Amino acid sequence: MNTLYTIDLSLKPTTFDVWHVCLAGTVTLLSLTLIIVLVILVGSLLRKKPAAPVTQTVMTPPEPIIQIVEKIVEVEKIVQAPIPEPVVLKEATPDAAMQLLGLLQKEARFIDFIKEDIAAFNDADIGVVARVVHDGCNKALNEHFSLVPIRSEPEGSRITLPAGFDASQIRLIGNIVGQAPFSGALVHKGWQVTNVRLPKLTQGYNPAIVAAAEVEL
Repeated sequence: MNTLYTIDLSLKPTTFDVWHVCLAGTVTLLSLTLIIVLVILVGSLLRKKPAAPVTQTVMTPPEPIIQIVEKIVEVEKIVQAPIPEPVVLKEATPDAAMQLLGLLQKEARFIDFIKEDIAAFNDADIGVVARVVHDGCNKALNEHFSLVPIRSEPEGSRITLPAGFDASQIRLIGNIVGQAPFSGALVHKGWQVTNVRLPKLTQGYNPAIVAAAEVEL
């Protein structure tokens, strides 16, 4: 006699054995793994930036050697410092100097006094002659030159020279240390000519004759 077994699928298990526990844990672990993988994929897609467009570089042909050399020469011309101009020495004409000696000789007997041997004269005699020469030289200078002092301060007073002062007008003496400004005592006020009034030279005049020889008849 055959026995027929039937299985009711609607029945719920009332007990869990080890196999069911392992199966439930495996399903849960796989579900969590799948969720994590999906979250990572979605995040990477959101963070991904669009790729920059690829620019194609066009290779330009090299310049000819002649053009390169010309450019180098042009750059050298620009960079090269200008050559300083040569110093031109201005030669003074001797005519004016000889003319001035002639005027001093005429008004003050200047050359006679300078060339005279004064060793045989006493101080009193030299003083009398020096006064005459002084008056004559002062007259000649005032008549033919306009002279003004460079510094208006009294000699012996303290002055300060700023940086960039005119070295042609002021000459430093003594212990010169450091750089301007300089402070010191005015030893000499200096002189400068503002106007010259020398006589006109006639045709055939010889300026080398500063004093003609004199013959009394």
